[in-house]
Amino acid sequence: MVQKAKILLVDDRPENLLALEAILSALDQTLVRASSGEEALKALLTDDFAVILLDVQMPGMDGFETAAHIKRRERTRDIPIIFLTAINHGPHHTFRGYAAGAVDYISKPFDPWVLRAKVSVFVDLYMKNCQLKEQAALLRLQVESDGQAALGAPLLSELSARLASVEEQAEALTKQLEGSPEPAAAATAAHLERKLAGLRRALEALRPGSN
Repeated sequence: MVQKAKILLVDDRPENLLALEAILSALDQTLVRASSGEEALKALLTDDFAVILLDVQMPGMDGFETAAHIKRRERTRDIPIIFLTAINHGPHHTFRGYAAGAVDYISKPFDPWVLRAKVSVFVDLYMKNCQLKEQAALLRLQVESDGQAALGAPLLSELSARLASVEEQAEALTKQLEGSPEPAAAATAAHLERKLAGLRRALEALRPGSN
């Protein structure tokens, strides 16, 4: 059974959180609520998230300050952040959002379909990364247990087939993002493909007679 990705929703207003849940429920992922920046940081201590939807205007620790804390932590610095704001203060305000590490900055009211599509891209990337880590861990464990010996043909074939499936999905995602107005998403997809290529080279090097 494929594990669902977690999406962190951060907003101090319960009605806004409810609206976000209604919009994103169709993605069939795990939606986690946080009603403040402090609560969001606490959630990030224990769980891994595919993407964070972060309200800018919150009492106490606002969205910009919360994002700064997220980006300072090694565990969470690479999690995509989409800022949501009810007020458009112009280019300077938007620039501050990107400077804080956001991959997108959306003003309310926003198009539910567009928001869902944007979140879906980062969920897909997260799932592909999880698959890649699983394949890499399996390969590493097998190499460690066998030492320098060549892997058995059946296991190599299984690993190769699993990796091919991830490669195919990553390639399809990259093509889907070609010409996308989301440069951060496209760059992340390209990075994923490079990591897959490295894993493929390592796998091929383990085949008998490859040296």
